[in-house]
Amino acid sequence: MSRFPIFIFLLAILSSCGGYNSIDNFYNDHKNDDQVTAIRVPQFMLAMISEISPEMKALVGNTKDLRFMQFPSATPARSQYLNAQMNGITGSSFIEVFRKNDELKRNVVSIREKRNSVKEILIYNNDNLSGSFLYFNGDFDPVKVREMAKNEQFTKFGENIISQFGPTTRGTQPNN
Repeated sequence: MSRFPIFIFLLAILSSCGGYNSIDNFYNDHKNDDQVTAIRVPQFMLAMISEISPEMKALVGNTKDLRFMQFPSATPARSQYLNAQMNGITGSSFIEVFRKNDELKRNVVSIREKRNSVKEILIYNNDNLSGSFLYFNGDFDPVKVREMAKNEQFTKFGENIISQFGPTTRGTQPNN
């Protein structure tokens, strides 16, 4: 009977940790916000993205989940809020590969590894006017990921996703 209170205490601690921040929570909490562009690329469309460049083909070929979100961040309070949420998501479970802070502006590339491969990549940018994140889930070569982060290829990739899947993509343009 003396082990029962310890069990309850441990259960309470574990359940309080269960509501941790995640990219799923962030995406679902903000995808319906005003002036937000949210893109979750289905598997069959990943082939289209792989056409952007040979580097993207190498990266996207192993991707299981790809998400991009762009959101307004025009006030210092909003920037602080978004920066804190992203810090909560990456917290201690991600490894920062790259970080550049300029007051409230942020450029961060974080990864989650398992053994000798990268399983998740999260790229977060906030320039105090707008913020964005680009998220990959799959199985990636860590050397390639670090090289792409160093050469800012993930930023270019986010811009390409908007041009490929954003509101001005072929098929979604209004008829003139």
